[in-house]
Amino acid sequence: MPKARDLEGRLQKTEQQLRLFQKISRFMVREMSLTEVLQGIVSLVVEFTQCDSCLMYLLDGEDLVLCASNTPHPSTIGKLRMKWNEGLTGWVARERRLLAISREAYKDSRFKKFGELEEDTYEAFLSAPVTARNRVVGVINVQHRLPHQHTGGEMEVLTTVGEQVGCVLVLARMAPTAVESANHVELVLSSGPVAMKQ
Repeated sequence: MPKARDLEGRLQKTEQQLRLFQKISRFMVREMSLTEVLQGIVSLVVEFTQCDSCLMYLLDGEDLVLCASNTPHPSTIGKLRMKWNEGLTGWVARERRLLAISREAYKDSRFKKFGELEEDTYEAFLSAPVTARNRVVGVINVQHRLPHQHTGGEMEVLTTVGEQVGCVLVLARMAPTAVESANHVELVLSSGPVAMKQ
């Protein structure tokens, strides 16, 4: 019986992951402002991870700028900046790697305190780079007030969400008319043959 319950729990978690990715995919095809899309994605991540905070930073030159949050930070959205080499968030951007800390994240030597963010005191920290065309363009952070052991599934989900957000940002740069007028067949065929691995 325990095996059946374990299997049922894993199946349920997999279905939740699939629903999360489907909902993010739907944001990608709707006509919405980029702000609405990013806020929507943050809300979905909070729902999936049951975290207390989800913050999304995007690169602006050498700075990471807070662009979306599930917590009410209206005065900090677009204004809170950190250098590329600052904090846990900067480390994730520079190293292009996932970072998971289950307790006392604020004691990590890489941690940067902002003072105006309640999240400075949160215990658990999970962060993934936002990537577009194999370049880091931002970072997404998930934080828990209390210690939290991040599962492999949570880590994989946040990594995939970071990749999806990167795609959203690339799509946002395209005018709707560019999509309508593009010859997609020509685009595919002009990119050359696909080499198949033997």
